[in-house]
Amino acid sequence: MSQTFAERRWTSSDGLCLYARDYAAASGTAKLPVIAIHGLTRNSADFDAIAPLIAQSGRRVLAVDIRGRGQSDRAPDPVTYQPATYAQDVLALLNQSGIERAVFLGTSMGGLITLAASGLRPKAVAAAILNDIGPDVVSETLTAIADYICAPPVEIATWDEAAAYIRSFQSANFPRYTDADWDSFARRTFRVGTDGSLVLDYDPDIAVPVHADGPKVMVPPLWPQFRRLAKQRPVLLVRGELSKLLGPTQVAKMRKRAPKMDFVEVPGVGHAPMLDEPEAKAAIFPFLSELP
Repeated sequence: MSQTFAERRWTSSDGLCLYARDYAAASGTAKLPVIAIHGLTRNSADFDAIAPLIAQSGRRVLAVDIRGRGQSDRAPDPVTYQPATYAQDVLALLNQSGIERAVFLGTSMGGLITLAASGLRPKAVAAAILNDIGPDVVSETLTAIADYICAPPVEIATWDEAAAYIRSFQSANFPRYTDADWDSFARRTFRVGTDGSLVLDYDPDIAVPVHADGPKVMVPPLWPQFRRLAKQRPVLLVRGELSKLLGPTQVAKMRKRAPKMDFVEVPGVGHAPMLDEPEAKAAIFPFLSELP
């Protein structure tokens, strides 16, 4: 896809230069913008399919690179690689962009950042789309994710190798993907390093808090924030049918505590839907259409 966004920078409270893709609203209307926040080891490129569609519908989209990922600075203090700090960074983006309220769209860790931000500044989160995440997750899968980010760096020389690497541990989540899909996935996940080899596009030090405090540090206690948000604001929960992180038990618990929350399950996809699936779009765009 050709570039359809402007590049934007903002500064965190501790002086990091952070990056976002800024998709202008096609209609130029005054609808609430969308803040799109990626998962643990990902970056703003994960929204390169859905963000232009949302922009075409009349909403500005700011798809961020959280600190330590993509084109955002790596943090000199890896202890800051935690959802509470990430939420403060996103709120700093709103401050510096003159945005008082926005719709938050969070995939996995991005959903946790959304909940944390709603606790820090409730009025900033006008509505939320939580993509395959909640305040409760399957602990065994969380441990497996921790093992992955704590593993030694991989050595990848070519894009074919990168695609094969991604496919080796993501095939169960995307069983319908073609070779072209895996190549695109790899190009969103790796970057060319200084020596010409391919490296995963995030700071390996994001694992430091996990080494120190265990997998639970990745999902802090956020039930109070979820309950308040779902009670006071429109919320859409998206789940991949094959997801092993957000299981049926966790979804049932969330829906019991938030009976007004919208919900959609995307068939044939695990953790996490890319949100360009027909079922995801069929839920997201009607949800957005009801918002100011």
